[in-house]
Amino acid sequence: MDWLTEDKLPIGKWAKYAVDWLTQNAAGFFDALSLAIEGMIEGVIWLLQAPSPLVMVALVTALAFAAKRTIWFSGFVLLSLLLVINLGYWEETTQTLALILCSTFICMLVGVPVGVVCAHSARFFALVRPVLDLMQTIPTFVYLIPALILFGLGVVPGLVSTVIFALPASIRLTQLGIASTPAHLLEAGEAFGATYWQKLWKIELPYALPNIMAGLTQTIMLSLSMVVIAALVGADGLGVPTLRALNTVNIAKGFEVGLVIVLLAIMLDRFFRNDEKGGR
Repeated sequence: MDWLTEDKLPIGKWAKYAVDWLTQNAAGFFDALSLAIEGMIEGVIWLLQAPSPLVMVALVTALAFAAKRTIWFSGFVLLSLLLVINLGYWEETTQTLALILCSTFICMLVGVPVGVVCAHSARFFALVRPVLDLMQTIPTFVYLIPALILFGLGVVPGLVSTVIFALPASIRLTQLGIASTPAHLLEAGEAFGATYWQKLWKIELPYALPNIMAGLTQTIMLSLSMVVIAALVGADGLGVPTLRALNTVNIAKGFEVGLVIVLLAIMLDRFFRNDEKGGR
């Protein structure tokens, strides 16, 4: 087997050359992108932290009741947020929530249009599918290294890695929803003289909405699963006390932070979940 291992393909060197080229020739672009992303996250954090925590709890509880119209979910949100404040993790929770909201916004902003194009073009989807498989299977730490080089330490590489990890869910589920639109609905639209965009906005997207919402909740959950990894590259939030608890083998702190993450996950999942049953 020596003949197979003597001449190693320089795949790693090619990747290094590509990152070095980007660092030397596109530094201004990545600096501007980093400032824009950091400004967006800091703006969301300011919106969440500027009011008193109790005021935010009241607002979120009222929003939960307006969205779901159930006292049980509103009560769960109220008690969960009060418990977060009591345990002393309100600031970290808002920082994590800002990272999740920003990464989810970017994923849906990119994922829904790409999913629509994939549903309408089998050739384009065949090209995109291996990239999505790669994004979902490659270890996160592999693309954290170039992200650190291009963006530096902080919340930006954490958000970039989160978007890379969570983006395929929104693309795949949007593509599935659009592609599963019944042919007779499209034929009816064509019979009434609907244009491409009219069929998209009035037939395909409404029919695919449950799948798109499923992609939204899946993206949120995937983003939340990245909080600890984001903390490794300097992002603030619940990942920081989680790493401290792990490094010091602090069972009490680890359980508290884990409980806060679970409560946040349940609230976000129930808040954005599509409760419609019995089909579209």
